[in-house]
Amino acid sequence: MMNHAWSRWSTTTLWNVRSGLIVGVCLALGATLTHATAEAATEVIVREGKTQPVFSYADAIRETVYVETPVDSDADGRKDRVAAYVTRPKETRQGLKVASIVEASPYFGGLVDAPYHPVDVTDVPRLSPWSPPSGPWPGVDYARTNYDNYFVSRGYAVLSVSGLGTGESDGCPGVVGTDEKLAVKSVIEWLTGRASAFSADGTAVGADWSTKNVAMAGGAYNASLALAVAGTGVAGLKTVVATGSVSSWYEYYRANGGVVAPGGYGGEDADLHAKVVLTRKNPGVCAQAVHRIEREMNRASGDYNAFWHERNFVKDVPRFKASVFQVGSVGDWNVKPKQFAELWKALERNDVPRRLWLARTPHVDILHSRRQVWTDAVHQWFDHWLYGVRNGALSEPKVQVETEPTVWQGYRNWPDPAARPVTFRFGAGDSRAQPGELAQWPSGFGQRQEFVDAPGRTADELVADTGDADPNRLVYLTGPLPKDVRISGVPEVTLRASVTGPSPYLTALLVDYGTDTRPTGFGPTDESWCFGDSVPGNSGCRAIYRYTTAQTPYQVVSRGWLDVRNRHSASVTEPLSPDRTYTLRWDLQPQEYRFKAGHRLGVVLISTDRDFTLRYPAGTRISAQLGFSELTLPVAG
Repeated sequence: MMNHAWSRWSTTTLWNVRSGLIVGVCLALGATLTHATAEAATEVIVREGKTQPVFSYADAIRETVYVETPVDSDADGRKDRVAAYVTRPKETRQGLKVASIVEASPYFGGLVDAPYHPVDVTDVPRLSPWSPPSGPWPGVDYARTNYDNYFVSRGYAVLSVSGLGTGESDGCPGVVGTDEKLAVKSVIEWLTGRASAFSADGTAVGADWSTKNVAMAGGAYNASLALAVAGTGVAGLKTVVATGSVSSWYEYYRANGGVVAPGGYGGEDADLHAKVVLTRKNPGVCAQAVHRIEREMNRASGDYNAFWHERNFVKDVPRFKASVFQVGSVGDWNVKPKQFAELWKALERNDVPRRLWLARTPHVDILHSRRQVWTDAVHQWFDHWLYGVRNGALSEPKVQVETEPTVWQGYRNWPDPAARPVTFRFGAGDSRAQPGELAQWPSGFGQRQEFVDAPGRTADELVADTGDADPNRLVYLTGPLPKDVRISGVPEVTLRASVTGPSPYLTALLVDYGTDTRPTGFGPTDESWCFGDSVPGNSGCRAIYRYTTAQTPYQVVSRGWLDVRNRHSASVTEPLSPDRTYTLRWDLQPQEYRFKAGHRLGVVLISTDRDFTLRYPAGTRISAQLGFSELTLPVAG
């Protein structure tokens, strides 16, 4: 069990604004963080367990500093410097010390165009030609963060840090490789007095206003950077707020040995991400670094290798000294659900103080989903970990799950500890026509059923009509469910089958069949709300998002992919013998879902998943053996 010193805090401290004297304050009595003088507006105020908005956001100090890092990712013989845009209360000029929230991102410089790779494969997967961007420097926009709008007035500094090779920073982007991780770590070290920073004219700049208590926060790539830095065990990083986080880049661009794109972005790969964020001045110096990513990511095989291991932050959780507030979504097919599930398991194994919110939305900021509830929760979390406020942050439910659109419920843990594996086998059904039977004791044991890959057809097209046999898929259905069935965890498929043809992919789709009103989207409306302060060019207001719904006959609940050449390991490609029968096992994406009574639970087996996998020439034939093939679901209740 890890011994986290900060888990034993019983009082809070404040750095006196004049002398640096530490004053202990018992916040259980609702006290304020004060100093020894009577001057006004020079202290962080806590009332009712929350830091109060007593500082002027409009008058805040805004400055860009350039933090020196230990890396030279662009190989120019000089240590890279990363740009950090600091927004802090003006009172820090008079000696006020404040905690810091750091959001590191490759996006403050915007995006540039880069060619997607071919998805259609004729022999082996190939890359599109690329050259560094030319044209005028696009500049930076630090208003892309939103933490400053809310937290600066409450006595925090907010730092927007451009990742290597982006915006005003030196170096080359590396899809959160070691150089990028160490570069951002240097910002934490500057805030804690162990690294150097400079102004644009080369003058050394200190962070004497810092309490040396730091949080990192952000979503998606930004959250991935925060997790990477936490994995270094850097001193001073007290907590990470990671929303929609990429915890393993292999799971973002690969799955079980297969090249699998984030949903809706076929042809994207790790190198493309580095290319589109290459917004630094003189980007041509990064050509070799980007070409190295092209080689090392190995798009041809899809194997897990040293490149991906370097970018797997789940393995680094044993070194975390920071707590983690994690937000994931079972409805996110960009940063797929396995990202949050594997990280959450690792945090639990290593006894890291943690909280999980599990949404149903697509890939959007949780700020759009829960608005003020989220704002209050993250405020409470930062106050506790950065200012030591005893506000019940750790007494909240450890897990909150959006069980239905906009309906949230507290859980003891996730997956639900009550979930148990229940196995359904694939059977022949009552006739030779599809669909087949999905049951614990199906008919047709030992029989074989075949389908042929059709990469021109989408998964939705193959899932939609179960009434007739279809040569390009196999469907297995339960009877109408006598009562609700809730799953919580990771579904798994075992298929006893032979695979003959060019495509190495097998895809399993878990489907809820039954007409119902279901969410069809989640997006902005014409209404807006304001969560924080605004200044020209940086608004503390956002559009209100809402679900859209429609009556639909089915819903794809989860999906999973396997490259059959990686049937024993994601790291090893093995040849497949035509017409030989193999036992193939793979996982689907984790899910929290309730199948309603009267609906039918279904599994659809296909080869190419057109919206996610590569598309090999049509014609691969899969022959499945019934009785030996099965679906295992984590059923709760």
